[in-house]
Amino acid sequence: MFFLKKFFTSLILPPGILIVIFLFIFVVEKKRKFVRIIAIFSALFIYFISIGPVKDLILYPLESNYTAPEKLNADAIVILGGGSYSSGFLTEDTMNRVMGGYMVYKKTKLPVIVSGGAIEENFSDSKAMAEILKEFGVEENKLIEENKSRDTSQNALYVAQICKQRDFKKIILITSAYHMKRALKNFEKTGLQVLPYPADFKRYGHYNIYSFLPNSGNFSVSSKAIKEYIALLVFLIKD
Repeated sequence: MFFLKKFFTSLILPPGILIVIFLFIFVVEKKRKFVRIIAIFSALFIYFISIGPVKDLILYPLESNYTAPEKLNADAIVILGGGSYSSGFLTEDTMNRVMGGYMVYKKTKLPVIVSGGAIEENFSDSKAMAEILKEFGVEENKLIEENKSRDTSQNALYVAQICKQRDFKKIILITSAYHMKRALKNFEKTGLQVLPYPADFKRYGHYNIYSFLPNSGNFSVSSKAIKEYIALLVFLIKD
């Protein structure tokens, strides 16, 4: 009974309902072969990126090369923003990065650079992150806000300028594990020595029958991972 409840719920809510719609189009469309191909391809694509095992498979090349380092020798900690709401609350990704940064701060007491501007709202990621870190107990004079950047390449550019002004040569870079590969490439390009400290791992690694039901969480994470692959490709082409 519980499985049936989960099964039908997964079909009613997005992305499951989209899979049902595309399968319906595939069944009822008899004349246009191209439409049927697009419909079945769309249904399968949405299904696969919405289940746990495939989501983890997509994430593996992005997350597998990074673990939290034991030695934390550096001049500063850098935490990259991953979005915040107009209310001032952080998105899940950003909050996980902040928690990772706070753990490193507790061990090292190094200056913390929070990096992230405002994309659409007036309230920047850096401001929201700094407010949370102050609530956690990070000393205000240890916090440095970089509030101009709008993407990862600008994170690296503006943070490097701050580091040059303050004579920081080596940083501990904290971001989501799936984002670390691209972030590391951008920061190393500035000439900084970078010690990657991944936070916010998205791979689960344990599966059961429910792992094969589509859900929006897996769909969202898979979409982020696919976006990372596209951004890495663009970076390589530009470079």
